[in-house]
Amino acid sequence: MTSNVSAQWDSKLYLGSWVSGRGEIVPVIEPATGNQLGMLATGTKDDIDDAARIAKEAQVHWAALSFDQRAAIMRKVARQLEDNAATINNWNVRECGSIPPKAEWELHACIEQAHMAAALPMHATGAIFPSSMPGRRNYWKRIPIGVVGVIAPWNFPILLGLRSVLPALAMGNAVILKPDVQSAVCGGLLLAELFEAAGIPKGVFQVVPGAADTGDALVRHPDVKMISFTGSTPVGRQIGEICGRSLKKVSLELGGNNAMVILDDADLESAASCAAWGAFLHQGQICMQTGRHLVQRKVAQRYAELLAGRAANLAVGNPATDQVHLGPLINDRQAARVGDIVNRSVALGAQVLAGGKANGRFFQATVLADVTPDMPAWNEEIFGPVAPIMVFDTEEEAIALVNSSEYGLAVAVHSQSESRALSVASKLRAGMVHINDQTVNNEFQVPFGGMGASGNGSRFGGPANIEEFTETQWVSVMGPGMQYPF
Repeated sequence: MTSNVSAQWDSKLYLGSWVSGRGEIVPVIEPATGNQLGMLATGTKDDIDDAARIAKEAQVHWAALSFDQRAAIMRKVARQLEDNAATINNWNVRECGSIPPKAEWELHACIEQAHMAAALPMHATGAIFPSSMPGRRNYWKRIPIGVVGVIAPWNFPILLGLRSVLPALAMGNAVILKPDVQSAVCGGLLLAELFEAAGIPKGVFQVVPGAADTGDALVRHPDVKMISFTGSTPVGRQIGEICGRSLKKVSLELGGNNAMVILDDADLESAASCAAWGAFLHQGQICMQTGRHLVQRKVAQRYAELLAGRAANLAVGNPATDQVHLGPLINDRQAARVGDIVNRSVALGAQVLAGGKANGRFFQATVLADVTPDMPAWNEEIFGPVAPIMVFDTEEEAIALVNSSEYGLAVAVHSQSESRALSVASKLRAGMVHINDQTVNNEFQVPFGGMGASGNGSRFGGPANIEEFTETQWVSVMGPGMQYPF
């Protein structure tokens, strides 16, 4: 694998082999500098038609392989990820604006997921049920879905793509991956190279970069039997509606406006550290970002001071050339949106305690105080390095504020009383609740998912992947044939 622009992925799609796409050729842009890193082919509806046809044919043979043969390829994928770490991480930094530690962590998590996927095919995939009919045996088993379409975002493109791709493949499905055009090299085309090097059969895994039209064609294709989408809630609603009309299985992992609740007995130094990490990691461009900070009045001023102090110490710059804590936002549109949310909130009375300014795509770590529920910094998913603080008086008030959001992805609760924190947690509507920690948590072996506008209850992680990427089938067996009354 190579990182220069003459690599075989340059201006190509991967449909089990490297082919020219029918769509527009677009530049790969480095967000920190605006420099062009290569050229990217995008797919059209006709390309998706070809990919689906090839995948449908290849899936039959892939599913027929023994579990240990599929597992062996998953282990080879893990080794390819390890052997090509420098190239993958470099592209993650330059293409996505990731700081090197974020890129390294993301890749490590993917390697662990590959090993987990290798173990999935050897799990039990069925059960035997009793029958009221003498001599009948009832088998209930899980079978592959067929062709799975995976639509991955740009913020953690490798992790959020492979968390669907790997278990789907391990369970006997073929996969068509559509990465975002802003992260299509590290989040798709490099993956195609290493899957090919790992020996995956031709057509079982394919990569078709593209924008909304490409994704729409993938979602609507009748031979694509499941869509796994990670992205914004508005787009997720549209995909869910289309899949619902065609009775297609769909997994939606969507946005979040995640809260951290700081009770008045919390360890404030720890809480501020967790808050800074949760709010500012990867420039806040994470669905689990700590986007709402609810602080009990008694400790609100001290918490705000500690968090603002941490924010002021965070360096912002080009992660490919400088040692920084925050890199660039992904594009000019996102930088303008974050700035607009901050400015409108300040106009409504929010106070800037740290940051609040941008230099192009580089946005300072920002802390806002005196935030109220009518401000955009409170009720919108910011997807930027902004920490809005709101004060509350009672636990019941904090619970109501958390649950007032249509989102339900992640919440953190801080208290030195574990029982008190767990009592609050039990009343929160969120797919994940973390005690004395931050909201940006991911462990590949633990089922993961959101509620409400954050997703349709889908789950990734550990044994949940078996259910997510299979369908069930009842097979009954009789020895001698039955004789019915007519």
